[in-house]
Amino acid sequence: MPPRDTAEPEKSIVYRRHAWPVRLMHWINVLAFTLLLMSGLQIFNAHPALNWGKSSYNGRPPVLQMGARLDAQGNPMGVTRIFGHAFDTTGVLGVSAGMDGQPVRRGFPAWATLPGPQWLAMGRRWHFFFAWVLLVNGLAYIAYTLASRHLARDLMPTRTDWRAIGQSIKDHLLLRHPRGEAARRYNILQKLTYLGVIFILFPLLVLMGWAMSPGLNALFPGWIDVIGGRQSARTLHFVVAWALVGFVFIHLFEVIVSGFWNNLRSMITGRYAVDENRHD
Repeated sequence: MPPRDTAEPEKSIVYRRHAWPVRLMHWINVLAFTLLLMSGLQIFNAHPALNWGKSSYNGRPPVLQMGARLDAQGNPMGVTRIFGHAFDTTGVLGVSAGMDGQPVRRGFPAWATLPGPQWLAMGRRWHFFFAWVLLVNGLAYIAYTLASRHLARDLMPTRTDWRAIGQSIKDHLLLRHPRGEAARRYNILQKLTYLGVIFILFPLLVLMGWAMSPGLNALFPGWIDVIGGRQSARTLHFVVAWALVGFVFIHLFEVIVSGFWNNLRSMITGRYAVDENRHD
């Protein structure tokens, strides 16, 4: 029986897994989206409810509503209603601790909003500024992917990718991650997810944000009726934002389980270690 090979797998360093423009724009997106989310929650707290249609005064119950009521002892408790179903969310939604530690009636808690205290005007300033940062950075990214062929070369699924989609889903569910040569490129699920985020979710987020602008509505009247009205746009804007938050959490989970420091280094320096003699 031949001796068992117990040597450590050889590793090579891929120095340019991500080019520096991609790494720079990635971190700009991280900053802009984080501040956009926190300032957006600040704006939402001014009217913590979501409706469908042209107006919130249409006689129909809100799709989502955060509020408060007094319990039997006279203490405020947070109540979140989703399609009319009420849930006790005291301490997180509806009622949460204020700056002095006392319970305050507000939609999202202070730690999740920017700025922390209720301040609609400043929240709007932060939100609009970083909305333009995100938009300009996104357009720059698309221009770069087209000019460098990063889009066609690295993100567009091939026939081989489509044939392997079943196996890729199975591997992800079993937390099996590619090694060797396969680790140098995106798999089919990564490609579809990134394309969906770049060309569907982010454009829809921007478009629904524009739909809430009275100035744009006056300039191009009637176009938001296609989606049901301004309140419908506000609801869709909220849903898409949280869909992107869900993507971020899944993305971070995959970064951690597939090698946190290796993935983080690749997005900071571009260097990525690959096990050369592992092809499973």
